Amino acid sequence: MDSSIATEEKTIIDGHEYVDLGLPDGALWATCNIGANSPEEFGDYFAWGETQPKESYGTVSYKHCKDRMDSLTKYCKDSYYGHWGFTDKLTELLPEDDAATANWGSRWKMPTIGNCLVLVDSEYTTTEWTTLHGVPGRKITSNSNGRSIFLPAAGYRHGSCLDGVGQHGSYWSSMLPFDLLPCSNEARMLRISQAPTDYDMSVWKNCAREYGLSIRPVCSRG
Repeated sequence: MDSSIATEEKTIIDGHEYVDLGLPDGALWATCNIGANSPEEFGDYFAWGETQPKESYGTVSYKHCKDRMDSLTKYCKDSYYGHWGFTDKLTELLPEDDAATANWGSRWKMPTIGNCLVLVDSEYTTTEWTTLHGVPGRKITSNSNGRSIFLPAAGYRHGSCLDGVGQHGSYWSSMLPFDLLPCSNEARMLRISQAPTDYDMSVWKNCAREYGLSIRPVCSRG
């Protein structure tokens, strides 16, 4: 049976709906992915730090490297991965490279790792693998006010292929891993699937930056 998402609690900022789940970090989560018009639509896919979707996702087309992921030109903590030893020590996306800000306006941004942690913390929310209008995904419901959002299992893009649809969804955070090797050419993401919650909702997952993942924006109260 399909899940349902209550509509009476939605509020709009700059033309985009959000739900206040009453989370302690104050994050207000959008009801749709960037490029989608309803919660179950997949929307667009973005490489990390890029603001527009594209036909093919790989190192050659990636904006912040010179054809290889050990030749980064921005967001590089380790000279081993930098172009000719480049580093800038940036670990979180600047507004000009944040797809949420670029597409939805200055009040919106991609979630931090902290936002993702709070979203899936069982102290604050309950998660359920379900379907919405026939689309598999995770419904995340607030323990404090009963409001919810739905993250569809939109898969991911690599090259020109779309993989994993209906099995899992991968959602970019705005941040790089806290550690260095072996993850300095990757970025953090939130992954959802049908797997047990302690595995599938872990935000401590990395993904190659050139892959195309979904983005679910957040904004702040006030």
